[in-house]
Amino acid sequence: MNMICFDLEGVLVPEIWIAFSEVSGIPELRRTTRDEPDYDLLMNWRIGILREHGLGLKEIQNTIAKIDPLPGAKEFLDELRSFTQAVIISDTFSQFAGPLMKKLNWPTLFCNELSVGDDGMISGFHLRIKNTKLSTVRAFQSIGYDTIAIGDSFNDLDMLKASKCGILFRSTDEIIRTNPGLPSCDSYDELMSLIKEAL
Repeated sequence: MNMICFDLEGVLVPEIWIAFSEVSGIPELRRTTRDEPDYDLLMNWRIGILREHGLGLKEIQNTIAKIDPLPGAKEFLDELRSFTQAVIISDTFSQFAGPLMKKLNWPTLFCNELSVGDDGMISGFHLRIKNTKLSTVRAFQSIGYDTIAIGDSFNDLDMLKASKCGILFRSTDEIIRTNPGLPSCDSYDELMSLIKEAL
């Protein structure tokens, strides 16, 4: 039995923080897990920037409401889910994900939670489990699933390497170069072919 495990941002939808950086005019918020491997460090840094600029959850949600899946992502995911099981394992937050899941036809999502104060400001975050992506893949494997994992960033590498097949999708030159054992591709057609080969 197989479980296809996807990262969300950069693979199926645009990067939320990059979109918010463009809307807010704060270039520092373009930094993502493609740039910073330490997720705790990255998120605490983001929260500090938001507070510095007086921006809260509502402003980010307003941006997310206008984000559409990457071209072809919904159709790709619909086709994939017609013959195998798929789940999204993301470092995003439940407070961000709803509108995006609706546009992707409600795939299963494992993600994290934000702490938000009465003033609407983000005060912290709670990871569902330590090493979220790797831990979830290992959990699927422990109940009899072979996992195929797809991601694009530093924080996806552990789940990709732990799976029977890990695929880099639209990743950076550096990540591709330093992980030559992982196949990489840039289109959903190529990705579908690689997944079918691995099933």
